[in-house]
Amino acid sequence: MRFQARLKRDLRFWQGLQRTLKRVKSIARDSDNLICDDIQAAVEQWRNERAMTFEGRTVTYGELDAMANRYAHWAKGLNLRRGQVVALFMPNRLEYFAIWYGLSKVGVVTALINNQLTGLPLAHCLNISGANHVIVDAETSPVFEQARPLLERKMQEWVLAQAHGDQRDLSQALKSCSQLPPDRSVREDMTAADTVLLIYTSGTTGLPKAARITHMRAQLMMRGFAGATGATSKDRIYVTLPLYHATGGLCGVGAALLNGGSVVLRRRFSATHFWKEIVAEGCTMFVYIGELCRYLVNHEFDEDEIRHKIRLAFGNGLRPDVWPQLKQRFRVPEVLEFYGSTEGNVSLFNFDGREGAVGRVPKWLKKRFNIRLVQYDVETEEVVRGLDGLCIEAGPGQVGQCVGQIAAGDARSEFTGYLDKAASEKKVLHNVFERGDAWFATGDLLRTDADGYFYFVDRIGDTFRWKGENVSTNEVAERLLAFPGVEEANVYGVAVDGADGRAGMAALVVDGVFDAKAFSEHVRQELPAYAQPLFVRLLPAMETTGTFKIRKVDLVADGYDPAKVKGPLFFHDPKKGYVKITKSVWDKLQAGMVKI
Repeated sequence: MRFQARLKRDLRFWQGLQRTLKRVKSIARDSDNLICDDIQAAVEQWRNERAMTFEGRTVTYGELDAMANRYAHWAKGLNLRRGQVVALFMPNRLEYFAIWYGLSKVGVVTALINNQLTGLPLAHCLNISGANHVIVDAETSPVFEQARPLLERKMQEWVLAQAHGDQRDLSQALKSCSQLPPDRSVREDMTAADTVLLIYTSGTTGLPKAARITHMRAQLMMRGFAGATGATSKDRIYVTLPLYHATGGLCGVGAALLNGGSVVLRRRFSATHFWKEIVAEGCTMFVYIGELCRYLVNHEFDEDEIRHKIRLAFGNGLRPDVWPQLKQRFRVPEVLEFYGSTEGNVSLFNFDGREGAVGRVPKWLKKRFNIRLVQYDVETEEVVRGLDGLCIEAGPGQVGQCVGQIAAGDARSEFTGYLDKAASEKKVLHNVFERGDAWFATGDLLRTDADGYFYFVDRIGDTFRWKGENVSTNEVAERLLAFPGVEEANVYGVAVDGADGRAGMAALVVDGVFDAKAFSEHVRQELPAYAQPLFVRLLPAMETTGTFKIRKVDLVADGYDPAKVKGPLFFHDPKKGYVKITKSVWDKLQAGMVKI
């Protein structure tokens, strides 16, 4: 029976892998076939078919292409040339994809700016982009104006709304631009190694970094998911993720448009409208990331959640405890979880749906993949090296840092990195398995099992050491979320005076009254002593990035100081369980009078 089950899994994996490789095998860095050529080919094949729907408006492939052509000619009219940058600072809307697609036709790079940023982080992203022009709409224009004094250079603001003052009316400017494709000679001498987009890291631990997305990398993502999902021209893919992020903007859009399907785009995610819109639009797939599925699970029952035609949900970051609920409660037949990063060269797919796994590399294919796990010391924050100075591979069941071998000239193994060369170099490990080799360090801790499945453990920097043991914030959070009423959990380490390592602290969002006594018992039963959070704080809502990644940096800075922490704050007393940190408790903690 086990042999038959394994054979079935291997077959599903092989079929998924073949679909994907078939779509990406022709990608080459020196090719003159660019991502805009891929999209143009789809336009020619499905010109009169619907391509994208947004807020009641639907455009065909031909109409989307005509829109893109106007932006291409607009850029030419400004004398923007190959490699120059235009910043795009808008929420999801119909024009978003058309803008960067159109600019790519004339070799112009688009910097996709997170529309949730304000102030210094926004100015930082604009400053490092090198752009002299920024496209905004009515929603983001006031935010840009507030950040303008922090800019290092003058930027011309183009607004898709009524212009005021120094603003330029982009809608008006486009009226005089041709809908016909620009002459292909305008991108003569360009190759797939040229940059097409700047996509920024989420900034969960600091200011965002700009990752260079080459035409080749964009092709890998768009073509890769066009193959991996098995989408067809009959599919309608619901994209509620921000288009400034690769998962929604490249993987989700690519799966639809490179197969003749269509994108149903929403301005932003809404748990209330999610299933209603999917049913109304006849969607067959949706793309997820991070906590999106948890928000759905925590939302009240909606009859539309079982009336849909969804056949596949694909994305990354699906927690193991949410996975079965997604399939059973919402009756989603298939889940395609993947692992990767915007800037990295590591990609994993869980083609056969093993719950909790982020991907798989069977033993019989291991040598064909550039992915390995190497032993990592959480305390020193360094990879473990043997007497020969080389890294030591982590075996099945062992936690290790995921690394991807860098091979110049191989589209799937290249690492193009960030605009900041120093930041790029920090992500490269040298002399890993042999002298002179180079591997991309993902910054993620994973483990494998005997069948070659990969499981996410934690981000490096999130895992901490306490009482001589490594504590995975991800695994602790999963156990805390099993307590009734805990809707969100963010676990991190905080420094405690006089103690080695970092103590665990959890920030929780709870539904209703927090029962500290019952929670104490739950923690005692579910977690070993060293992994039990020493401190707990309650939040009305969790601060997240635009892609639903939980921010920890401010929480870590607050620590467990009641002068900094707003809201209920608890300490895990070894005898009483979780007790509120009053001034008396705080004074005892500071004086070292409480056993930790």
